[in-house]
Amino acid sequence: MSSYLRAAGGAAIAVLAMALVSPVADAGPATPGLSPEVLSALQRDLGLNPGDARARLAADRQASDLGASLRKRLGTSFGGAWIDAGRLTVAVTNPRAADTVRAAGAEARMVSRSERQLDELKSTLDAHSTAAALVPGWYVDPAANTVVIKSRSRLAATVFAVVSGVDPAAVRIDATDEAPRPLIDVIGGNAYYINGNTRCSVGFPVTGGFVTAGHCGTTGASTTQPSGTFRGSSFPGNDYAWVQVAAGNTPRGLVNNYSGGTVEVAGSQEAAVGAAVCRSGSTSGWHCGTIQARNASVTYPQGTVSGLIRTNVCAEPGDSGGSLLAGSQAQGVTSGGSGNCSSGGTTYFQPVNEILQTYGLTLLTSGGGPGPGNCTQNTYNGTLAGNQQAYQPPGGSYTTTTSGTHAGCLTGPAGTDFDLYLEKLSGSTWTVVAKSDSPKNTETVTYNGTAGTYRYRVHAYSGSGAYTLGISKP
Repeated sequence: MSSYLRAAGGAAIAVLAMALVSPVADAGPATPGLSPEVLSALQRDLGLNPGDARARLAADRQASDLGASLRKRLGTSFGGAWIDAGRLTVAVTNPRAADTVRAAGAEARMVSRSERQLDELKSTLDAHSTAAALVPGWYVDPAANTVVIKSRSRLAATVFAVVSGVDPAAVRIDATDEAPRPLIDVIGGNAYYINGNTRCSVGFPVTGGFVTAGHCGTTGASTTQPSGTFRGSSFPGNDYAWVQVAAGNTPRGLVNNYSGGTVEVAGSQEAAVGAAVCRSGSTSGWHCGTIQARNASVTYPQGTVSGLIRTNVCAEPGDSGGSLLAGSQAQGVTSGGSGNCSSGGTTYFQPVNEILQTYGLTLLTSGGGPGPGNCTQNTYNGTLAGNQQAYQPPGGSYTTTTSGTHAGCLTGPAGTDFDLYLEKLSGSTWTVVAKSDSPKNTETVTYNGTAGTYRYRVHAYSGSGAYTLGISKP
């Protein structure tokens, strides 16, 4: 048994076992072969040997899947989930929900506030971000069942909370000397230049171009190396953009590891809080750490950006726009942060799935070549009642004769929770090979697969109404 799992204890093994056999986990594809560069960086930054690094990534993947499944099963009783030393802990607001968590193999913790209530408190702070003087950021801390306000002045944080109208008992103020700034002006994942005088970072290649940080350039700005044009950009509020590259440039589903090689991208399934992640940036190279929070807000001099991933991965100016991965799964693009890679720091990332969904883009995965399109090759519509599901395309499936990228973009009615699953036929059995099951009405799936027969399953987890599914295939 790996020393990582031995240190984690029996709970980690129970989580892994239940996630593998329990139908609630709706297990996805096996983790693809990991790049040696990912393993060596995890060994260096997290103090893991190669065996422990593999065990850590496998445990993180299974725990993240189980946490997502329990979020849906528990509904308003769910108080958040996180990974700590291999253990998946799920916060709940009532004893019955705690029994469900334990039966699934995770550790339960009773709390007073649900995840939904915590997110609402944070949204209230977001709505009053103009009052956040000397407050560099705030985020939901599920383990503490509170919203954390990071501040250089306790008085400033208290004023911010009072002006926002949030319950003081639901807020914790942490002192910090952070001074986040957009990480711009030098190259990130791979170098590109904006308007001939500013350098930034390629995030993840998509069909026809790449995604990056919004603060790197405004819509219409031109780029060189590779040559292209910003076709969409949002900053502040968000920090995302996409660049369409000119003919002759070939996006590939790879990330520079700054050790003379590349790391393959297999998809964009979200990792849980506590999961190990690695970042690519040419200023500081390839570094790893863990996810500290999701749905974090940070105040830059230009304004507040919300919905970010907060990590303890180090970064430096010039790493902006670069790639964040959990194993081979794309997580986000570098937004900004504080500190450096000598003394450490905090770095924030714009989630990549939000960028793909906003602009209707298709993430390129390893082996995907120039890609199949941006979820607009075929479009299907349907209507579902609550807890119903449907298979697309009409007729039930489609067959590809070549390997390549499959992409699906689902939009359900506002205020609902519609999920999307890509399944592949193996013999007489359909197996889920990729999924997107966030508690939202929009989902994006990307999968690099071999020739075979596939189908999409649309599930109305909660709510009902009409949906639109756009797909592309090899």
